[in-house]
Amino acid sequence: MKEHDRDDPGLDAVLTGVGPRLRRLRKDRGVTLSALSAATGISVSTLSRLESGGRRPSLELLLPIARAHEVPLDDLVGAPSVGDPRVRARPIVRHGRTMVPLTARPGGLQAYKMVQEAGSGEVPEQRTHEGYEWLFVLSGKLRLLLAEHDLVLEPGEAAEFDTRLPHWFGPAEDQPVEFLSLFGPQGERMHVRAKPKRG
Repeated sequence: MKEHDRDDPGLDAVLTGVGPRLRRLRKDRGVTLSALSAATGISVSTLSRLESGGRRPSLELLLPIARAHEVPLDDLVGAPSVGDPRVRARPIVRHGRTMVPLTARPGGLQAYKMVQEAGSGEVPEQRTHEGYEWLFVLSGKLRLLLAEHDLVLEPGEAAEFDTRLPHWFGPAEDQPVEFLSLFGPQGERMHVRAKPKRG
């Protein structure tokens, strides 16, 4: 722990509130310490000390607990909500795909950070709809079925296409894939255009 953290009353107040919040969440869900221990791999004694305030919370402990309860980490630490969802947007989980909205404005260009778990997505069924999509792979491999094409995108690779073409995308192998998705309505392309230099 850094020296200045010990003198931060705001930080101390947040950390002090974590234990009671963990206990309340667990009891509200009817989960025993033993069951939570089995789900997280954290010992019962450590979980008990976390809830009683005898153990200082850390990311290594809180992340598995948040996953087990299927809640955002913010719910465990009681972080204040921030008005700008592009900074602290709540994830949307559907069919094994976690989508984090990166834009707040309704309509127009929409941006998402996505994580697709291996083997938990939909069966490859190509669909069509109005719009234009741009994909950029951050980690893992992304399989893209686009009309008659069957492509595999690796980290650092991007694809863009008219969504009126039949398409589907998901993990290319038995590993999760993380990627960015930008979607624009009415065939709006995602190219960044720079004005030419004046002569």
